[in-house]
Amino acid sequence: MSRQVPAVLENTAPPSTLWSRMKADPQFAPEHLALEAVLRLGPEAAGWLARMRAERPGAGPDELAALAVKRFTTLARVSGAVSGAAGLPGAVIDVGVLAWTQARMVLHVAAAHGLDPAAPERATELLVLQRVHKIAETARTALGVAAGREHASRIFTGASGAPMARVLVTLGVRLAQMAGVRAAKRVVVKVIPLGGMVLGTWANSVATRDLARRARDHYRKA
Repeated sequence: MSRQVPAVLENTAPPSTLWSRMKADPQFAPEHLALEAVLRLGPEAAGWLARMRAERPGAGPDELAALAVKRFTTLARVSGAVSGAAGLPGAVIDVGVLAWTQARMVLHVAAAHGLDPAAPERATELLVLQRVHKIAETARTALGVAAGREHASRIFTGASGAPMARVLVTLGVRLAQMAGVRAAKRVVVKVIPLGGMVLGTWANSVATRDLARRARDHYRKA
């Protein structure tokens, strides 16, 4: 699935190994994405913070967080405009790229406020901030289940065994929930050649700005 992501998005798209895990276990796609994001993107966010502190020694947490939000809101807007595949596969790719970009943003905001973006608890916070789970306790439980299912899939089949269309529907709905967009609307948007570009850009931007507001409020208090 990741091969269909346009080249301009390669560095901002979920890795192919993550797509494989999410297709094998679509019901727990957000949990797999959160775990992978902390593992891969947490160190990136920490490196970004070190560079920003060197370049802007007088910048406070709010200023640094604002820089991160601006950067990733722009990336989210671009992903909505250029994801090329149509129909259900394109919709799944689009919301997957958006959820991954949003996770990068949240981890950068956490780093800006002095928290370790690679710490395991960031995965729990991602799921709560992205409204996959209402409270941290249920998010932690789901993450544990997802980690266990990943291990089991490596031992046994390594795939869900379900028809691909059903897998894509479940995967799309779960990732859309994580990204803060409505899956049905996203599918409709993807089958409108020019309207999809405009509506996709708008929807991604709105969802990402809403998440940014929640993340900044949360990490200020933290």
